[in-house]
Amino acid sequence: MRRFRRPRPQEAELDITAFMNLMIVLVPILLLGMVFSRITVIDVMLPEAASGEADAPPQQLEVIIRDSGMRVDYPSGILLKSIPLDEQGQQDFALLSLVLQEVKRQLAEQGIEKRDITLLPEADVDYQTIVSAMDTVRSFKALVAVSVVDAALFPDISFGAAPVIEAGTRG
Repeated sequence: MRRFRRPRPQEAELDITAFMNLMIVLVPILLLGMVFSRITVIDVMLPEAASGEADAPPQQLEVIIRDSGMRVDYPSGILLKSIPLDEQGQQDFALLSLVLQEVKRQLAEQGIEKRDITLLPEADVDYQTIVSAMDTVRSFKALVAVSVVDAALFPDISFGAAPVIEAGTRG
């Protein structure tokens, strides 16, 4: 009688080439997606008058943004500098930066460390103008040890509504 031998069981090979191809494509795509989906958040503070503190009248630095130009007030309501539109009819953020740098320098000479500012845009001022104003009042480019760095101006930004222009006055 003849006996049948069973063939020895062979070990199956694990084919992972399809999985490796997927990883080779998926990992760079996920890494690139992370770089482009960065979210930036800017902290915005409430104006001091709205916080309910009634110690002394604050010396508030304000930038009023209108379609006809900007105005820097310090203290609140007292005109420090009026900034007209530039030659192209756009807001002059370079001049605003220079004015705020000078205000910061004069306050530092008096021993005052001021970090807050209030932006008062009119209702019809476009969003990009407000964002550009926020970028301008937060910092400026300074040359330090042969490298350009962002120096802080007024990083604590508050918002409010621009005061209404009365008849016969300039704003």
